[in-house]
Amino acid sequence: MKSYITKVIFLSVCAIIAACSNYNEIVKGDDYDAKLVAANELYELEKYDRCIVLYEQVYQHAPKTDQGEVAYYRLAKSYYLMNDYYMAGYYFGAYTQRFPYSVKNEEALFLLALCSVKNSPNWTLDQTETLIAINNVQDFVDRYPESNLIDSCNRVIDRLRFKLEQKDYHKVALYAKTENYRSAMTAADIFNATYPRSIYREKVTYLAIINNHLLAINSIESKKNDRIDQTIERYRNFAVEFPASGYLKELDVLYNKIKSEQ
Repeated sequence: MKSYITKVIFLSVCAIIAACSNYNEIVKGDDYDAKLVAANELYELEKYDRCIVLYEQVYQHAPKTDQGEVAYYRLAKSYYLMNDYYMAGYYFGAYTQRFPYSVKNEEALFLLALCSVKNSPNWTLDQTETLIAINNVQDFVDRYPESNLIDSCNRVIDRLRFKLEQKDYHKVALYAKTENYRSAMTAADIFNATYPRSIYREKVTYLAIINNHLLAINSIESKKNDRIDQTIERYRNFAVEFPASGYLKELDVLYNKIKSEQ
């Protein structure tokens, strides 16, 4: 049994060495049919880093042929399956431009959108990639409104937008925590205008009131009364919008204090 296993391992090693030698010959050779056949075999074996080289050669040799189109699409797909989403996104985007009438364009545009989604970082980081992802997914929805992938796309867009919402909410909270009253108020107002149905709306509106009051009491006399009036108006709007809020007890005390000091 041991000798059998040793023989199998030996034959496997020999096959790998032969395959490597054959691969190098095909890469250096001029037989583009052989390159495509080898690339497809390597693709099926999930040797994506190797088939990419051959697909690139096939495409460069015959970019306007059916072989060139197949090679370019699988070039993009190989990068995607290697989790190199930046390169895959580039090639899928280029594919839809170079082959505008391809039957694979719907899939290519969807995978381009997915590449952007994969590149979208955690909400704590810069969200430029998230904005790109939203635009790419929305572009797919606009281009293929009858696709059976639309529901999935809409759910993806919702998740991406929630990242932006989290980012903006924590911006308001950070301004409030660092006692940057004016910026906290401005960020809160922008947040509520941008995300009118946010789960953070109640907390953000509460923070706007608190920071409006703190800005007022730290203002010069000529601006203090106007800012106190703004605080009172914010409080009254809050009480109407959130009549059962857990923040109302604290805000009621604040409101009565402000009124007694006027």
